Amino acid sequence: MEQLGPDELDELALRAAGGDRDALEDLLAAIQPRVRRICGRMLLHPQDAEEATQDALLLVATKIGSFAGRSRFTTWLHAVASNSARSTYRTLKRRSAEHAVDDLPVHADPRTTSVIAGSRLDLLEALEVLAASNPDLVEPLVLRDVQELDYNEIARLLDTPLGTIKSRIHHARQAIRPLLRVHD
Repeated sequence: MEQLGPDELDELALRAAGGDRDALEDLLAAIQPRVRRICGRMLLHPQDAEEATQDALLLVATKIGSFAGRSRFTTWLHAVASNSARSTYRTLKRRSAEHAVDDLPVHADPRTTSVIAGSRLDLLEALEVLAASNPDLVEPLVLRDVQELDYNEIARLLDTPLGTIKSRIHHARQAIRPLLRVHD
């Protein structure tokens, strides 16, 4: 399928949200590469990103009725895909802990983990810590600093005043900064 622009995706998404099954199938085909890229920004291995992609596409298919067109469909999609990637990470982490030898936690081996991959692991771990204490700060931070949406898009997507979004992102950055520091 040819790449659709934002206006075309919005129109297709609104038709799908209204119950048009053909529009939903076309929409899912059109967004799959974009969802894979979003998930790939957060997850280390292509197989993990693919798992998150499939979960995100399923969520889009089942939750498209909640898309009301208040923001761009791509903005809504970024939130769905980012949350799917974080959910996949939590599932993988839980599975890893369940299969750890002698109940010892499994950690990334610094000799086999690239700096970029390691920093993504650190960020996902920091987001998990932040979610436990301040869950309302996580989504705005991910949408801004990982998915690179602008503040206005995030405010529209989360239906939250712009000033509140900026404040939440600022507080989230302050909260995770110590968790991301390199320790010798």
